[in-house]
Amino acid sequence: MNEQESPNEQESPKEVKGMKELIEYIAKSIVNEPDDVVVTEETDEQGTIFKLQVADEDKGRVIGKQGRVAQAMRTLLRVKAAKAGTRASLEIL
Repeated sequence: MNEQESPNEQESPKEVKGMKELIEYIAKSIVNEPDDVVVTEETDEQGTIFKLQVADEDKGRVIGKQGRVAQAMRTLLRVKAAKAGTRASLEIL
């Protein structure tokens, strides 16, 4: 039987960087002002919280109709975090 990481182990900086880059890439691809996209992360006992900041006029593009774009970004982030054996969430500021 293969040994697997427990979900409580801290993710490596490389895995966090990959999640951050994923959010940044998606956001920059859909906004009109890609230079205003800023992604920060905070880590606590529940996992990593990524905070996405975009220009005010681009918030609608990032959220999408009925929140579908934001939900899709959160789903991709959760999948990547699950593969890394951790938890992650996305806040749009």
